[in-house]
Amino acid sequence: MKLEFNTKLTESYTSKSQIARILTENWVKENSYCPNCGDTPLMDFENNRPVADFHCKRCKEEFELKSKSGNITNNIMDGAYSTMIERINSNQNPNFFFLTYSKVLKVDNFLIIPKQFFTNEIIIKRNPLSDNAKRKGWIGCNINISNVPESGKIFLVKDTKIIDPNIVINAFNKTLFLRDKTSEVKGWIIDLLICVDSIKKDEFSLNEIYQFENNLREKYPNNNFIKDKIRQQLQLLRDKGIIEFAGRGQYKKIKYGNI
Repeated sequence: MKLEFNTKLTESYTSKSQIARILTENWVKENSYCPNCGDTPLMDFENNRPVADFHCKRCKEEFELKSKSGNITNNIMDGAYSTMIERINSNQNPNFFFLTYSKVLKVDNFLIIPKQFFTNEIIIKRNPLSDNAKRKGWIGCNINISNVPESGKIFLVKDTKIIDPNIVINAFNKTLFLRDKTSEVKGWIIDLLICVDSIKKDEFSLNEIYQFENNLREKYPNNNFIKDKIRQQLQLLRDKGIIEFAGRGQYKKIKYGNI
């Protein structure tokens, strides 16, 4: 994997946005691979397919690319709010690639957020365009990745360091089980993953997780057995190899390499 862009492709272009699109899309096609099955290269869709940019010819996973110059930010600008919400609820949304690059046109970070982590909560509605705009009243959205647990942010390149593809594929496949869950069940699992991430150490206790009981009760007011639900989700995460049970009410986070 090379981190430099092929700038020869855009020598005749002057539009910065067009140059960025050509360079980043070409880089993905030439350097990336499918985080689900490892197949390479990824294929681009013809005729500007509106819901995805790339697909894997082997496993049929689809990917949308967003890129920007500079640092990773929590809010990533996307398209129409209503379209994004519809895609999420119909489960037709692709996986999401996010790429950042430096002023010297070199990839700094390249990560994937698997589509099972896209929920209504991470899609933030922007204000409607003003009456003076060409598309007055149009409402766009941002993707707030701060509401995505760490297991849903899988780096292929992090701070210019290329991550072992085996680590990436393992991490991607660990959470595929979420795709078969209902919205409510998936929401509970993701919320508990965020609680686990909030504990800034590798090992934690059941009592530390119980500290989030009131927050979860506010979100799930009809559930009268929050602690039971917490234990149930911890057991599921243990069974899926995302955390380990260390005995006597102690748990340990499982990390993949140095991601």
